[in-house]
Amino acid sequence: MESISIARRLASSRLVFLMVAFFTLLLTNSFAVYGQGSDTNQIFFGVNMKGYYTSMAESRTIGSIMPADYFDDSFKLISQAGMNHVRFVFYWEAYEKDPTNFMLELQSVAQAADKYRINVMYDNHQFHTSSWFNPQRGTGFPSFLFQNNPSYPAGNGGGPKYTPAKVWWTDWWNQAVVDTNGTDGWTRQAEFLKKIIDTLDSHQSTLGYEILSEPQVHNADQWEKIGKYNTFMVNELRKFTNKVLAYSMNIPVDLKSPINLTAENVAKMKPQNSTNVVFKISIYGLPTGSYQQQRLNTFIKASNITGVPLYIGEWNNVLREQTINEEGTAVFEINPFESDIDQEQANLFVKTFKDIGIWGLAYWKWDYVSLKTPNFNLISIGNNGDIITNKYFKQLELALESNYGKQANQ
Repeated sequence: MESISIARRLASSRLVFLMVAFFTLLLTNSFAVYGQGSDTNQIFFGVNMKGYYTSMAESRTIGSIMPADYFDDSFKLISQAGMNHVRFVFYWEAYEKDPTNFMLELQSVAQAADKYRINVMYDNHQFHTSSWFNPQRGTGFPSFLFQNNPSYPAGNGGGPKYTPAKVWWTDWWNQAVVDTNGTDGWTRQAEFLKKIIDTLDSHQSTLGYEILSEPQVHNADQWEKIGKYNTFMVNELRKFTNKVLAYSMNIPVDLKSPINLTAENVAKMKPQNSTNVVFKISIYGLPTGSYQQQRLNTFIKASNITGVPLYIGEWNNVLREQTINEEGTAVFEINPFESDIDQEQANLFVKTFKDIGIWGLAYWKWDYVSLKTPNFNLISIGNNGDIITNKYFKQLELALESNYGKQANQ
């Protein structure tokens, strides 16, 4: 009798287990995309987006005011189009300028993303290193990493071609950049990103965090040093989060430069602990051109070497031409009048990404600020503050649908 009783209890336990497993699977499938990480077979596709306080450079103020309910309205439109992903750009120096409003804005992003079931990758972005080096356009690292060092003169150019930028990035990879108290920059950045994680990690919409977008490489001996940097950051951040971490491709991406851009060297950027880690790259040209094909093949090969999935964190189609920038230097800049993208090209981009087997993709970009390059913005803002999507957003929606099917992310 006792053995029969035990058998019945075991059978009952199995039934309960199977019922729990069934309803867990049902629930998981109903959230098939939302809140998942890189251990799923889901593809994350959507747009890049920025805010106001999270994008404010220390040297200047953004002229365009962000509309009321901007994040809620934006995530609603993105979700209704069947997209499930936003790469949200923020800048470290924006936090130092106004930490309170910076964090409040991030909370607003996360709450809107929770509401509309959008997976957000929070990107620690930089452009021309910092507004310390480029007060007109640069944004990224805070001024306390440049002050009191005559090797980093203010206003002397933060792009890859400028000597102060080369010096600063070389010091950065040697872990020799320090703040005014002598604390090294890697440690300070890890402390900053911990604050980001403390604010966002509890939200189901938080997909993960990008360590640093498009760092500069100026010497062939820096590839392994970047790997050490990414290892340091991943090890520090893994103390606080298990969500996706992304490390980024370098700039400049010159296939014939002395930095020796090969797949084997790019692979050295990988952190030692690559669990739930993705490799972010940018593509700003049709993948059928010789140069774009070569650089894409380099990144694909690097991904194959490391086993780290590719994340197309930025993509669009642009035409560059040589011009004189605001600092009086000849550079190749985007020609906003010649750059464009049509439906056939958008389809080609997305099909190429799908054929590669990418982890995710985000179009550059969705922005309340009017931009000189038309195809760099998916929206405009009406007189009453309403968000108006344009033909480029429809192209993106159709390109995603034709390659991945009609999605319902509501």
